[in-house]
Amino acid sequence: MDITKIPQIKYSEVDNFFLLAGPCAIEGEEMALRIAEKVVSITDKLQIPYVFKGSFKKANRSRIDSFTGIGDEKALKILRKVSETFKVPTITDIHEISDANMAAEYVDVLQIPAFLVRQTDLVVAAAETGKVVNLKKGQFMSPESMKHAVTKVTETGNEQAIITDRGTMFGYQDMIVDFRGIPTMKQYAPVVLDVTHSLQQPNQSSGVTGGRPALIGTMARAGIAAGVDGLFMETHFDPANAKSDGANMLDLSLLEKLLTDLTAIRKTVNSL
Repeated sequence: MDITKIPQIKYSEVDNFFLLAGPCAIEGEEMALRIAEKVVSITDKLQIPYVFKGSFKKANRSRIDSFTGIGDEKALKILRKVSETFKVPTITDIHEISDANMAAEYVDVLQIPAFLVRQTDLVVAAAETGKVVNLKKGQFMSPESMKHAVTKVTETGNEQAIITDRGTMFGYQDMIVDFRGIPTMKQYAPVVLDVTHSLQQPNQSSGVTGGRPALIGTMARAGIAAGVDGLFMETHFDPANAKSDGANMLDLSLLEKLLTDLTAIRKTVNSL
């Protein structure tokens, strides 16, 4: 997989990490455009290849009353508008086989959620659209087992697979990242580190997932030093009032400083 295969990707000739970032879920057009505008301005300044991330639907929720979306087509049209307005590619996750072709009409990268990455029919359906497929490593899976998930994509004739590590369950209510798995998974596909979901604290008795966003910078710096190809992070201008996963999002006001530091670390790593 070569990131130059992602439509509209910029700065792919620069030896920098690439970034998948945006809100957890599309809450509305204004918020999506506001976040995209800010991230695009920063990534253009730092020459970071950028893909806007936003879920058109949140199917994996802790509680029955949790926010799931504003409507599939409405959210997908907003993702298309982000792409057309800022000339950047977009990524969204899918949960059912029928989602694959529908979402592929609007976005450039299809993401398979971690809980679903062993679902062969879903992975194959995503791959058969011809889109880039981002496979999130299951919290219960070894790095070595991701080879088989990638093979499900490539066996369709689609060589465009990415692996994203979003942490491994550590007990019932915490996550850890095993950085030893990064070079292993890089044998199979480009590897992205999800620096926000890997800091989640799931399975809370309240039914609302917690998180440790103060450690996002630590996790991101460690990932760049360990040689990841890209970073995934969810960001919002008001995480406390975000409708999904606000507890582990990066405040948008902190993004420029973090990406500036990470770009400097990447340059150092490249020089070694």
